[in-house]
Amino acid sequence: MKGLLAWICLAAALPTAAQKKKTDSTVAVITYGFVNNGKPAGGEGLRMVVDHNQVHIQPGDKAQKEQQYLDYNNQTTLQVLTLGNGDVYTLQKPFSEHPQPELLPDTATILGLPCKKAKLFVRSNTIEVWYTNALKIKGTPTLSYAPGLGLVLRIVRNGNSETIARKIEYRKVTPQELAWPANKGNVVNDAAYMRAVIDSRYTTLPVFEQEQISWGNNTPNPEGEQLNKTYHYAGGTIILKKVKLPEWKKGYNLFAELVQYSNGDAYDRTGSVFMVPVGTDTTFLDGLKKGAAVLPLYHARNGKTYQGMVKTPSFTPPLEVIRFFTPFGVRQFNNQVQIQGYHWADSVIYKQDITELSSALQGEVWLGVYIGNYDKGGHKVSLTFKYYPGYDEEEQGAGTNFVMPVFNTTNVMEMAGQEYATLFDKDSLTVTVDIPEGIKKLQLRYLTTGHGGWGGGDEFNPKQNEIFVDNQRVYHFIPWRTDCATYRYSNPASGNFGNGLSSSDLSRSNWCPGTLTTPVFINLPDVKPGKHTFKVAIPQGLPAGTSQSFWNVSGTLLGEK
Repeated sequence: MKGLLAWICLAAALPTAAQKKKTDSTVAVITYGFVNNGKPAGGEGLRMVVDHNQVHIQPGDKAQKEQQYLDYNNQTTLQVLTLGNGDVYTLQKPFSEHPQPELLPDTATILGLPCKKAKLFVRSNTIEVWYTNALKIKGTPTLSYAPGLGLVLRIVRNGNSETIARKIEYRKVTPQELAWPANKGNVVNDAAYMRAVIDSRYTTLPVFEQEQISWGNNTPNPEGEQLNKTYHYAGGTIILKKVKLPEWKKGYNLFAELVQYSNGDAYDRTGSVFMVPVGTDTTFLDGLKKGAAVLPLYHARNGKTYQGMVKTPSFTPPLEVIRFFTPFGVRQFNNQVQIQGYHWADSVIYKQDITELSSALQGEVWLGVYIGNYDKGGHKVSLTFKYYPGYDEEEQGAGTNFVMPVFNTTNVMEMAGQEYATLFDKDSLTVTVDIPEGIKKLQLRYLTTGHGGWGGGDEFNPKQNEIFVDNQRVYHFIPWRTDCATYRYSNPASGNFGNGLSSSDLSRSNWCPGTLTTPVFINLPDVKPGKHTFKVAIPQGLPAGTSQSFWNVSGTLLGEK
């Protein structure tokens, strides 16, 4: 009997199975959903994993490169970015440095819990936060919204976009779920971290880096046709490189970004980023190597011949990617021209969406940059291609669109004897091409700028451009820019006139010093597969003494296969 009583007493002293399994109220997983304009939004929502004073915010997209944490032991937020090459960047920020909320008297009940309200103003957005202090856990599903108030159960942005807690599950979380960062890598400030995050979202492919485009320096070229080596042609006014570009994927956006500044030349100059098509009997590369005379000739009614301007059965002109114009002496002349209140730019950045050319810009291609000038210092340029993934994964397969350069009168071999496009004085530019079967939604990508830099020249006089297909006019407009004064701070060496204007302020035929010229896209719904003749007509002005007007036009046919 004594033994039985002792056993009963011992059993009473031991915790029950239920007591052993008592829930830890400081460890939980909170699931949030989204509501837009009163209706539940799709997607997986997000989870917040809480383990005592450590919180990991997990969005529905598990493949994100950035992870976000709340550290309540140190009252800081952590944003950790891990790149594909293994580099790690961390932004560690005290709660006190985030926008501080205004506490309001409003109350509500969410998931059966009493909540209080707070309000923040973030970048002109009104943020309402509902939080509870009834639990031992803390956290917020949006890192910078009231991390120090308690457990945030609802966030309303501008009255119509909500993040709201759907479930609180008390359970043990694994180290893998919490995924607390073991390596903070490079701990950086806000600006450096934001730059790293943005850069991680897309792919950057450098083509040229701080390359000089100038005249008369006799830079020797590498032997043969080597990949990723810079070649100089036309006295150094063209740089060319053979590069291997990624396969084009549908849904991606491709941008070209060119950075340019003066390295000695003070004037506004025509520039072009171009691709040399290969696979034909004669290529523009042949002209660069052997001289403009080997290129197919276009015989105009004014008695002149023009080299390599139009497509023939055995030749395709350069595909013009970007048309740009250098400003008057940016950087090189900044300190030589001091004007109170004028803060000159350090360089000019030209950035353009060229997605429509993506199917031609893949695999091994020759890419070039031309700037017309006769200066030994010339200009410095850097060129990169940037690939931005699309949002619809189903649209990110390989692309097969149609790109055909038809004409290009920009004489990028100007300093090697290629003729200026003065043919429009007595002629139209005419070219016949064969459009293959299976092409639909045909367009002409048309670039045009007028030149002739005196009062009566076409640079400063509006002229109508007309496009004909098989003698039917399909488009006409007057290319003209009136916003050139916007770019005054990129033009330190621009001449100032007695009336207060500067040369760079003047309106021009579709270009300004320090800008790029964007193409127009001309729909051609009635043009079917087969042979068609394209014609460009411009009422070019007459020459004056040794001065002449000319027009740089390029046309590329686009379509869907």
